Amino acid sequence: MTRIAILETGAPPPALAERHGDYPAMFRALLGEGYEVEVFRSQAAEWPDPEAFDAAIITGSAAGVYEDQAWIADLLDWIRAAKGRTGLIGVCFGHQAMAQALGGRVEKSERGWGVGLHRYEVTSAEPWMTPAAATVAIPASHQDQVVEQPPGARVILGSAFTPFAGLAWDDDAISLQGHPEFTPAYAADLTGGRRDRIGTAVTDEALDSLGRPNDRERVGEWLRRFIETRPR
Repeated sequence: MTRIAILETGAPPPALAERHGDYPAMFRALLGEGYEVEVFRSQAAEWPDPEAFDAAIITGSAAGVYEDQAWIADLLDWIRAAKGRTGLIGVCFGHQAMAQALGGRVEKSERGWGVGLHRYEVTSAEPWMTPAAATVAIPASHQDQVVEQPPGARVILGSAFTPFAGLAWDDDAISLQGHPEFTPAYAADLTGGRRDRIGTAVTDEALDSLGRPNDRERVGEWLRRFIETRPR
């Protein structure tokens, strides 16, 4: 059975975790059956052996990759050591951590909060991106962004708001700024709970967008194909 390590770098607010589950549970639901999943708590210094897994998923987090925390420095070191030894998938904070670790740069964006359903243009059609699409819409929830493309990385998704919304390295590492694992219900609860921080107008627009059709299922299939067809 295909083995997947999930590097759990953060957690939903406790009240939302009770209703929607934690981030590993969200990824299990997105990927479906057929995977043996083991969870590693990055903030508790739990690190998988890359070669023991077919792929590793780095989750979202409320932390910033530029923060001076020991576990973040260790995560960036782990990413550099794991590159080429397993398939790497980064999502939101995980996307930013991979970019930072592999030579890019991340900062809190002057564009402000990216919340709600965001649509991204497919700028590089990768072999695992089937069924194909010109654009995909998935939930987003972030302030930080990749602002400098890492050397050797291809930009695979982008938008005016998030130019580096998806990256790929060689045939064994990909990362996404958006959250295909977030259901619209969870994204709405998370965004609504941050109204005071995000602002009423941006929050209301985000909540309205989450009622529109999304491409979570398609992007989930892309991730499954990446995991299953990646050269070993």
